[in-house]
Formats: sequence, structure tokens, C-alpha cells
Amino acid sequence: MQRQNLYQMKISIKTILFSGAMLVSTAAFAQTDSTEYRQYRFGGYGEMLFQRMNYGADRYKDPAGAPRENRAYISLPRMIMALDYKFRDDIVFSTEIEFEYGGTGTAMELEYDEAGEYEMEVEKGGEVVLEQFHITKRFAPWLNVRAGHFIVPVGLTNAHHEPIFFFGTTRPEGEMTLFPCTWHETGLSVLGAYKGLKYEIMIINGLDPNGFSSSGWIQGGKQGLFETAVMTSPAFAGRLEYVPVSGLRLGVSGYYNRSAKNASIPQKTADIDAAVAIGSADVQYRNKNAVIRANVIYGHLTDAMRLSQINRNLSKATQFSRTPVAENALTYAVEAGYNVLSFFGSKQGLTPFVRYEYYNSAEKVPEGMAEMPINKRSVFTFGANYALLPNLLVKADYSMRRLGNDRFNRENTFGIAVAYTGWFLQK
Repeated sequence: MQRQNLYQMKISIKTILFSGAMLVSTAAFAQTDSTEYRQYRFGGYGEMLFQRMNYGADRYKDPAGAPRENRAYISLPRMIMALDYKFRDDIVFSTEIEFEYGGTGTAMELEYDEAGEYEMEVEKGGEVVLEQFHITKRFAPWLNVRAGHFIVPVGLTNAHHEPIFFFGTTRPEGEMTLFPCTWHETGLSVLGAYKGLKYEIMIINGLDPNGFSSSGWIQGGKQGLFETAVMTSPAFAGRLEYVPVSGLRLGVSGYYNRSAKNASIPQKTADIDAAVAIGSADVQYRNKNAVIRANVIYGHLTDAMRLSQINRNLSKATQFSRTPVAENALTYAVEAGYNVLSFFGSKQGLTPFVRYEYYNSAEKVPEGMAEMPINKRSVFTFGANYALLPNLLVKADYSMRRLGNDRFNRENTFGIAVAYTGWFLQK
């Protein structure tokens, strides 16, 4: 949840724009008004999800892709509890605890992209994660300093990832697959806002390149396998948003990390950099009833061939994928929706939407590495968000995924979700 205290939504009547299926603050990604709460507030967000698929889970065993199979799942993807506390008006403590899939436990996972190996993974049974834990010192509206554990706002979804800020029952696939999502790391950041401009720059712990893979690119490189995060080679990230006119928001973000020195066994990656560079751009236009969004993210990894050879020889006990990783990854998407109940003067909202996204974790592979066409994915999704309240939604959608320019079996998913967000108690 990209709540940033001095840098977040204001959930109040004056700042809520109700567009049928979304809760939007005119102060999103900006500084909070010091009068919003006096000392503390408690809230959070959560999701409940049902999905039915017409394809099997293993898309790698058969050369044709995933087999035809009807299956369905119901889950609690996440529930976040958030607390803000003011030591005084210019010093704010914030924390968020996330419960994924019901909590903690152990489960056996079948890694299909690793030739069907079974692996015991604790977090797959559920997770309890400290998603944010930081203190922010406010010097001026345009200058604030934050230390602790916080969101890395690279890409549209990481920057605005609460369930009211995207259409559909799940977060956009491209960003969720190729990059950590929600991405949170530990370090120091400087952030602020001036008129229509908002910014954040940060130095944080980097990625572990042993976690990079063919299907998820750098997504598995987010540290968490061990008790401490390696920061031998820190990462740098930042985001800039600009609102030139009411309703139009432009955003750019970036990330850079020479990840080799953060590897689980850095001696094995001592002769490479494995540098990760990511650039993204996004745009959103919204008025009272219509929403249009588009974004693109491009990533580059150096030493991909050598890193792939190193990862292939890792111990199975590490639980890393040990599959090849490509040089470049790409995702882009566009979505649009309109509140049709506005024609009838209803205070509730029903927003049909359409979304197209493309993502490829192997957009370009290094010379000598085999192409991975199954990782080239296009998804067309249509559905609707129904808002009982501005911050309580019922969502339904149908997604059609095509792999490798339709060279492989098609994958279709129907989903229903209930999502909420808000501050429940404040003083």
C-alpha cells in the first residue's frame, strides 16, 4: 500500500472523487494536510479473490503449452493493517503489516519451470510481511526525509497499488510478474511536493541476482530468503509525478543496482556486475466518470549469460529458480473505464473497463542463449468494478492470455473479487 503519510491519499469528503469504481484523492502521492489527523490513525486494505481457469498449471511440460483443464481457487491475497503516529506535527512514524494468503505456514510447491521439481517453501503457505516501517521528518512541503522500510515506487502499480487504484480482480500481470510487487526495501529517501510536482528519491538495499529467472526476470531477486538484507551494493530509485492540468497525471520512475555483490554467495559473482537498470513512464487521465491509464516499463540486465551459468549451478537448497535470465524485459499496458451509472444519477458506480497489456521476461536474450517465446505474453481483459461505497468494491473480469504470438495453448481466467481500503479510526 503506497501510503506515505507526508506523501499519500487523503480519505476525506473534500478530497474524494467518486468515479463509480475508484476512490481517488486530489492529494495522491503528495503531502498530507497536518489537520487530517491530530495524533494517530489506524486503517488498511484487503482483497478476497475467486478465480476459475480453463488451463492447467504446468505450461512448460508440453511443447504446446498449458493443457486444457478446468480448475478454480478462492483465496485471501492480502490484508494490510496500517498505523500512523505523530510524535509531533513534523515527525511521523508509520508502519504496515501485510498478511498474505491467510498468514504463515509451510507448503509444498511444484516448480514447473524447473522440470517439475517439488520444493518446500515456507512463504508459499502464507506470509506475514512488514511492508512499511519508517519515520519521516518534515522540513517543508517540498522537503521531507524518511528513514526505514518503505515502498519503492517504480512503475505505476508499485506507486499506486491499492485495489481501488486499478481495474480488475488482480494487479496488472506485467508489473506483478517481472518486478517485485508490492516492492518494499530498507534505506533512506527524500521526498516532497511543490504545486503540481511530486518527487521521491532513495538509496536502498539492492537485489539478489541469484533469484533472477526466465519467467519472472528480476522479480525473484527481492531479498528475504535470509534474516538480513545485503546492502554491499546499494540501489538507487526515484519517481517524479507532474499534474499539468486537473485530471491529468504524468509519471516517470527509475531504478539502478549493480546486484552482483548482493548475491547469496558473492564470491561466485565477483567477476560480473549483473547491473539492473529500469525505466518507466505512465500517464493517467480522469474526470468525474472516466478513467484512462497507460504505462510502459523497460528493464536491462548486464552479464545475463554469465549470471545464468552461475545460477544454474546453485544448490537446490536455496530454492532459487536456477533458470536462464534474459538481458531485457518489457511490459506496457493501457486501460480505460467509464461509470455508466452516472447516466442515471446514481450515487453508486458501475464502471465497465477494458485493458490490454503485453509483457515479456525475455524480450532480448544474450547471444548464445536460446529464445524463450513462451515468456512473450499478451493479455486482453474486460470486466466491471461495482462500487457500493467509494472505498468498497466488487470486481469481476475475464482475461484472455496469449503466449508466443499464439504459438501455445490459450489461457483464459474468470475472476470475482471484493476489495476495500480506508482509515477506520483516527484521533
